[in-house]
Amino acid sequence: MNTATDARVLIVDDDTSFCEALGRAMQRRGWMVYSALDIASAQRSAEEHRPGYAIIDLRIGETSGLSLVEALRRQLPALRMVVLTGYASVATAVEAIKLGARHYLTKPADPDEIIAAFDQDAGNPSVPPPEQPMSVRRMEWEHIQKVLNAHQGNVSAAARALGMHRRTLQRKLQKRPARS
Repeated sequence: MNTATDARVLIVDDDTSFCEALGRAMQRRGWMVYSALDIASAQRSAEEHRPGYAIIDLRIGETSGLSLVEALRRQLPALRMVVLTGYASVATAVEAIKLGARHYLTKPADPDEIIAAFDQDAGNPSVPPPEQPMSVRRMEWEHIQKVLNAHQGNVSAAARALGMHRRTLQRKLQKRPARS
């Protein structure tokens, strides 16, 4: 994998510290790293450097990283992308894969796990189903993510569809999702 073309990776995350730490870890593993803190910079960097791989945070400022996955898929069809998030949901995982991401991992993700995800061409049928059903809090989080996704990330439209005030929805979105 580590040919001059293949070893180029674009890391997109609005958290400067995380971006730098992951970048150093990838460089130690032989990767040429390009970083971007926002979507516009990521698109410019992808055009200029033509990486073979990308690691994209699900939340980039106030914007969904899913829009970047879609744009980069059009810009570089062979790009292998992994979406990372601290706010995992079934809805965003499904959409990330549909839009062209190779894999979807929750933070913190080990750099070796990310590298392995780049080359995962098929699903893994041995992944066990959960032993417990989702909690009510987790089901609420999943439903909110599904409605938000259906409204292309528009918080106001999603809040109207959910029958709640926009600020209430924003507060709910700022919290980490319930574990199960």
